Amino acid sequence: MPVCLKRANRLFSIHASAALFLFYNQCSLNKGIEIASIEYSCYPDILKGEENMNIFDSHCDVLYKMFIDPSIEFRSSSRLHIDYEKLVKAGSKVQCFAVYVPESVHPNMKFHAALYMIELFYDRVLKPFPKMKHIRDRGQAYQLKEDEIGAVLTLEGCDCIGDDLLKLKTLIRLGVSSVGLTWNYSNYAADGALEERGAGLSSFGKKAVGILNEKQCLCDVSHLSEKGFWDLMELAELPFASHSNCHALCPVPRNLNDNQLKALIERDSVIGLTFVPEFLTGTKESAISDILKHVEHVCSLGGEDHTGFGSDFDGIDDTVKGLSSFQYYGNLVNELQKHYSEIQVEKFLFRNMEKRLPPA
Repeated sequence: MPVCLKRANRLFSIHASAALFLFYNQCSLNKGIEIASIEYSCYPDILKGEENMNIFDSHCDVLYKMFIDPSIEFRSSSRLHIDYEKLVKAGSKVQCFAVYVPESVHPNMKFHAALYMIELFYDRVLKPFPKMKHIRDRGQAYQLKEDEIGAVLTLEGCDCIGDDLLKLKTLIRLGVSSVGLTWNYSNYAADGALEERGAGLSSFGKKAVGILNEKQCLCDVSHLSEKGFWDLMELAELPFASHSNCHALCPVPRNLNDNQLKALIERDSVIGLTFVPEFLTGTKESAISDILKHVEHVCSLGGEDHTGFGSDFDGIDDTVKGLSSFQYYGNLVNELQKHYSEIQVEKFLFRNMEKRLPPA
């Protein structure tokens, strides 16, 4: 285990007490139009055995939940949308785990909080489960054995590094291979999607992108302001969207408009469509059919080879009907198979994301 992780562990030896100081701040969202959806009265059981298709999910907040509640166990927990048993049963092949430090953490402690979440990743997600393998690039994904699950460590927002690029380099050295410059609001790097002034990347943010390019890290656009998105697209070598939907279908600030989606497609990138009901329909209620509408919209823009999924499980309170946790991913698979070929479904669930991992 890296020395700095051991130090982080000592710093957070009273992590249960520290967690008491965290307050969950749920951001308010501008409500968009409600999209009519098909209501399903019941769903089949999840796919089992040989019928399982590999799943690559590009965003979850398991580490955040375990950070604010240290009693949660990753093996199996009713308090987690994603845990080890759910991943195995549903056919997970690669799961991304985000380091998200909430605004409620004091600025002087944000970097320490990020280090502690990385410690959780190594000590509570990987160490107890030999079949969970930390991967950073495409080559390591290709080397996964049939019964192994790849775990990708990501950073959701650069708030934790302040104005210190050395901290960014440290997080990358500790295993982070995908970075989103912001959460919803502003920091030293850029403005987020809900920041009213809507500015783009700062000079510091541009330097951060330069480091990400140098280290061959993915640059995540999902929480950026629109101007920040275009600034990043000019600079980033490996842009992608980990968890965003289509603004044309649900006009909320967190979703991407058609020009943004087309730009990602033209750059041979990938869009991780997310299961957040507010980003699917503009309301707290949604069905799997609403996810398929966003899939079809991206495909209509030429994005069949650029569509994936980033659930945002464990970062949301409301869930899609029939898709309340990872164990029900098979319900989405079943619906996709009704409308798309096996090859297309495999692309959406796995291949499109796998081939956009950083090169080996």
